[in-house]
Amino acid sequence: MAHSIGKAMRWWEKGVPPNMKEIPSARDLVESLSGARDQLVVVGFFSPGCGGCRSLHPKISQFAEQNPNAVFLQVNYEEHRSMCYSLRVHVLPFFRFYRGANGHLCSFSCTVATIKKFKDALAKHSTERCSLGPAKGLEESDLMAMASNKELFFSYSKKQVSTEISPQIMKLVPSISEFVPSELVDMALVR
Repeated sequence: MAHSIGKAMRWWEKGVPPNMKEIPSARDLVESLSGARDQLVVVGFFSPGCGGCRSLHPKISQFAEQNPNAVFLQVNYEEHRSMCYSLRVHVLPFFRFYRGANGHLCSFSCTVATIKKFKDALAKHSTERCSLGPAKGLEESDLMAMASNKELFFSYSKKQVSTEISPQIMKLVPSISEFVPSELVDMALVR
């Protein structure tokens, strides 16, 4: 159940740079992560009534402003309690870092007193890089947990990995005998 908080108290919307946005649904979180390509994505979990979250917000907004190539996503625990439970978020404020084909890089809780932890993770993971595959986003176990949570209205089917090699690929792969002397191939087959 979402708590109603007046506009005057919506501290998490103040001083928000263009690369920082609040996540409205589980589907939006998944799409934001998978659509980020090689961009660093920092997902911050907060609660409107959390004093630590409120005091940390200006610093996180400042980091977002200083890192315009990174994406900062905010998840309101009170509005998305069920999703947070599925993602095993049990303490606030909490952060998860994601990037490209690597997917989930790190996660931790952080306060104003331990802001160095956030700053170090940001420095480590915000360096330029190029992934060779698509953005991984959430781990499959997280996607499955969210899909099994009936309160989220989120669907996900486990991806099937084909182990069959297509004939087109087989034509491209040269025969092993082109690289290995036939005597060695014969010896390997005898054993």
